[in-house]
Amino acid sequence: MKKTLSLIVFAVAALFMAPITVAQDIQYADARSLTLVNQLFPENPNPYQRIDTDIYSGFSASEYHQVHMCTGMIVAFKTDSPSIWVKTDVIKVNGAGSTGPRAQKGFDLYIKDGASKWKWAGGAGVREDGNPSALLHFNERGMVECLVYLPLFTEISEVEIGVKPGYALEPIPNPFRHRIAVFGSSFTHGFSTSRPAMPWPAQFERMTGLQMINLGCSGNSKLQQYFAEPLADADVDAYVFDAFSNPSPEEIEERLFPFIETIQKKNPGKPLIFLQTIYREWRNFNADVERKQAEKIETAARMMKKACKKFKDVYYVTVTNATDAEHETTVDGTHPGDYGYRLWAESVVGPVTGILAGYGIK
Repeated sequence: MKKTLSLIVFAVAALFMAPITVAQDIQYADARSLTLVNQLFPENPNPYQRIDTDIYSGFSASEYHQVHMCTGMIVAFKTDSPSIWVKTDVIKVNGAGSTGPRAQKGFDLYIKDGASKWKWAGGAGVREDGNPSALLHFNERGMVECLVYLPLFTEISEVEIGVKPGYALEPIPNPFRHRIAVFGSSFTHGFSTSRPAMPWPAQFERMTGLQMINLGCSGNSKLQQYFAEPLADADVDAYVFDAFSNPSPEEIEERLFPFIETIQKKNPGKPLIFLQTIYREWRNFNADVERKQAEKIETAARMMKKACKKFKDVYYVTVTNATDAEHETTVDGTHPGDYGYRLWAESVVGPVTGILAGYGIK
């Protein structure tokens, strides 16, 4: 019995010691020397901040932190290392309600499987003590192409990718085509996901190969001019907007046309695709929520009908769906989980890619 107990204690101790031991035998590369994907402004002094608030202002306190989050960003590279590690310098981990801790402050590793399919290969949480997190052990496939998804609700200043000494670690060309900016609500931000590769824009990106640059700002996608201005300045080929999930009917009526005009003034001829908001499960047995949500959807539909007549290159997609026949995809009554976001991505792939194809974005 004593011998068995000793073995158990030793095994547990070894489990906790292993990452520290292995971490002493890792070589690192700054992620900036690899390939950074889904940056709205690649030239930002901190490349992991989506908007430089020294240039653009007007944000509330919560929005200030949100635009500094590295939401949606990916490090792409290739390696033949048997293990892959990631290390970050964390500025701030932000609260995210019903979002899983791995999505809030963790990483996803995907490896290319075949000619185009990306398959999940590992993940880890952020180590706020500066130590590295192990994403993958026992890679037995030789040279592989990799994506490391960064956290959804964390502000960081440095990212390093680690491999075993003597193995290759090299940048690859951006595996996604074109540059499409996606501005939206907590749905776009990835609220209630379990890990950082599961917001609907990220799933859409892997489904289509089109680069979807995530500017989701939870609770704060309200057609504000101070968001329209950086979006207008960004070097992108097209825009997709989850624009009607957060604003009130009054805000939609007041702000929609000026928002479109600000972006189109600097981006004539580029498509602006607006998505209808999704059905929220709180509507099921709550007459007040049902009334308010129905009014919001009606207002958006009425205003978008006018917008599509008034403005060239503006579109409204009304098939957005994030629930199934049993209405079992919600996490908290408002936000779907990973599967619900997959349904969202699948529901809009056809119409969005069809519109984009008309502009040579394929």
